[in-house]
Amino acid sequence: MTETHHLLILAALFAALPVAPSAAADCGSDKLGTAREIEINGAEGLSVGLQSYPRSLALEDHEVVLTFDDGPAEPTPQILEALKRECVKATFFLIGKNAKEMPHLVKREVDEGHTVGYHSMTHPDRTLRLMGLDEAKADIDAGVAAVDAAAFGKVGEHPQPFFRFPGFADTPELLNYVHSRGMAVFGSDLWASDWRKMTPQEELKLVLERLDEAGKGVVLFHDNKAVTAKMLPDFLRALKERGYKVVHLVPGSGKTPIEEAGAGWKSTTAPIVDKILKAKQREKHKKETHEKADRDAM
Repeated sequence: MTETHHLLILAALFAALPVAPSAAADCGSDKLGTAREIEINGAEGLSVGLQSYPRSLALEDHEVVLTFDDGPAEPTPQILEALKRECVKATFFLIGKNAKEMPHLVKREVDEGHTVGYHSMTHPDRTLRLMGLDEAKADIDAGVAAVDAAAFGKVGEHPQPFFRFPGFADTPELLNYVHSRGMAVFGSDLWASDWRKMTPQEELKLVLERLDEAGKGVVLFHDNKAVTAKMLPDFLRALKERGYKVVHLVPGSGKTPIEEAGAGWKSTTAPIVDKILKAKQREKHKKETHEKADRDAM
């Protein structure tokens, strides 16, 4: 048998082998997909998201950035499956202690092309704002280290340039500290309010109404909420039907595209955060007063 015959036989054998579908084939025109990337330069000291800051990312009409807070958690795999089916990339702001407990989910997020950012180590109920400055800095640092260890197997000198304050409760000092660590601070342009008690259908209606009104923006979900995991497939399909495009955030070194808020901008989160924090401070004072009274009575 000649060498040519051998080559023909081998070619026939390889042709007969089953071929796994490629990522490109899986991500056909029927999928929502990811339209483009925006590079985030953490060295610029940015704070973005119109609900908290007077600027946001420069998005075109009908462009959205999908972000998820408070994971990884039990519903996270369902969230990842929905994103994978539609070939969509998102950004996950992770709680450090959760990343430490579920490193396999953090690694999966990275392996599937998503972006990971930081959301403090403990997501303290009293918020970073009500903690001492050194304590708050330590909680931020521990969260960065835990996420980096889970995502990349090591703690690096240059963390991912993505941080979101728990409860949006920042302070000027903490903003400066996060920026000094090479991280941009993200608020959001609209949220799904998935901390409320509602059905997946109610959440879908609410977030689509808000998105249609805004026309574009950075959207906040929580991947520790089962209602969001159940709602997400319908939401992604609705985005495609309504002509929205998904933009993925990635680290970069160029100039981050920013759009300043218009005249008359007001923070959505500031009055909400202030009201919540005042209630927490009253509760703390009441508890301390009762404890003192109990000690004096002994």
